[in-house]
Amino acid sequence: MDPRSSATHSRCTLALAALSLSALLCLLLPASSGAAGNLWEQVQEQLRNELVRVRTEPRPFCRREPLCGSQVLCAFYKAREYRPVWVDSLGQVPQGRSLVDAVRRADREGLNPEAYSLAAVEALLQEVGEGGEAADPEALADLDLLLTDTFIIYGSHLLAGRVDPETINPQWGVVSRHRDLAKALDSALERNGIQEALEGMLPSHAGYAALREALARHREIAGNGGWPPAPAAGPSLRPQDRDERVPVLRARLLASGDLEAALSEDEDPNLYDPALEEAVRRFQARHGLTSDGVTGKETLAAMAVSVERRVRQIELNLERWRWLPDDLGRRHVLVNTADYRLDVVEDGDPRFFMKVITGMKARLTPVFSGSITYLVLNPIWNVPHKIAVEDLLPKIQADPEYLKREKISVLETWERDAPEVDPATVDWSSLTRRNFTFRLRQEPGPRNALGRIKFIFPNKFAVYLHDTPAHHLFREIRRSFSSGCIRIQEPFTLAEYLLSGDPRWTRERIVEVVESGKSREVVLREPVPVHVLYWTSWVDADGRVQFREDIYDRDRPLDQALAEGPPKGAVPPSSPNRAPDS
Repeated sequence: MDPRSSATHSRCTLALAALSLSALLCLLLPASSGAAGNLWEQVQEQLRNELVRVRTEPRPFCRREPLCGSQVLCAFYKAREYRPVWVDSLGQVPQGRSLVDAVRRADREGLNPEAYSLAAVEALLQEVGEGGEAADPEALADLDLLLTDTFIIYGSHLLAGRVDPETINPQWGVVSRHRDLAKALDSALERNGIQEALEGMLPSHAGYAALREALARHREIAGNGGWPPAPAAGPSLRPQDRDERVPVLRARLLASGDLEAALSEDEDPNLYDPALEEAVRRFQARHGLTSDGVTGKETLAAMAVSVERRVRQIELNLERWRWLPDDLGRRHVLVNTADYRLDVVEDGDPRFFMKVITGMKARLTPVFSGSITYLVLNPIWNVPHKIAVEDLLPKIQADPEYLKREKISVLETWERDAPEVDPATVDWSSLTRRNFTFRLRQEPGPRNALGRIKFIFPNKFAVYLHDTPAHHLFREIRRSFSSGCIRIQEPFTLAEYLLSGDPRWTRERIVEVVESGKSREVVLREPVPVHVLYWTSWVDADGRVQFREDIYDRDRPLDQALAEGPPKGAVPPSSPNRAPDS
């Protein structure tokens, strides 16, 4: 286990999440077991003895490598009567090298191959050589144990990520993928398909594959020395300017692929020409900046980020993909809070998108999945207590007409049938967050904070999508203004789409009910999944790699968690034959 990290999955926890003990107990015995010779039986006995030790130690190691632990490995081998998994009757390990080859390529997924006992396994493979009667049963047993542990842990990480998202983000509510790794290992060994089995555990989403290709491209750029530095600070560079910094800008955009062609010999290298302007706009759009073609302070800052940092950013977001379920839904709504954007996807194709407003830094929008089950036309807003005392109470105390103007009623308590209170009878100046017991309720209307429509998908965070009367905020590039819920730019468009399977609810009918001013719930005939995610890098529908500011500072703790390697340390004194090399 990893005692140093609360963020990184312990090796035991990962395997327990992916393995069913009941499935382990019915695991098939290997076809070669009946023909096992004396060496194979010695390896079997060595495994039995080793697992007795593993079962009794709180932090079991093998060759200085942490093992998954007694509850998993012991159950796995006990189901096989401690027969080796990888070692055959001749002391050879034919499929072990296949696993090693697969783990060596873990960096393609943004994972560190050295986190999977790779050095120890390779050393043991060299030690046992070609097997034979002279092979060391103890080394073969250790190798068998480490190979099994490596397959289980690496497979777990491909399936559900190396980091447990809830440990670095308590506002997490997405169900990750799971698979019976015992059956997967047994099947892979039978058909000699270790690498294929591991590849089958990768996320099947096209977005993951595209981002993995982007990782390879950016690593290639880094390997070739990175991209040139950004132009020096100074006045903004504008289209048709002539400036000695323009050639530097051109070289930077050529390296990142935003500028498609270099200048010909007869063109002015210092001229900020239309092709360069278009390249700047393309770069700005890929980085969530105002796409105006002017190279100002923010654009220069984004260009100054090294390719190595962009490589790491891509690796972090590949990990986030591994946290998601295989099936996002035939029709689904996807919100990327880091991009302030909502996409509607059907049968794998984007149907439409819109801008959104997300939670401010003090009230972050969580990451979770749910299903939109109904919407409310002309919603009533029962103001959450936190918002009532922190946001509204100061306004009420400063303006006696605030409640009347905003059509906010005051109720005595939060009970369902609580009586209404005349605001004029309340000494608002004496109230604080500690003695504020009233419930504030805003009636439907154009000033309602939820706007004219809200979309409900039950979740533990009490977060939902809704309209807003403050539509001017959608003109901002950075739109983290809400108290956690997600305000959407085009609520009528989304409502029409969600209700498209119900002929009673045309867009005209939706508008008619909204204009009536009466509050009404409309249940969807079929719930539509919604995924509220946080991606700071992804590949868009045009194949362009996108990068965004880490507005909630969620990249940093994930980076730290992924960077932590497995624990190394001395083996317990009770196992002198497993002592590390001096």
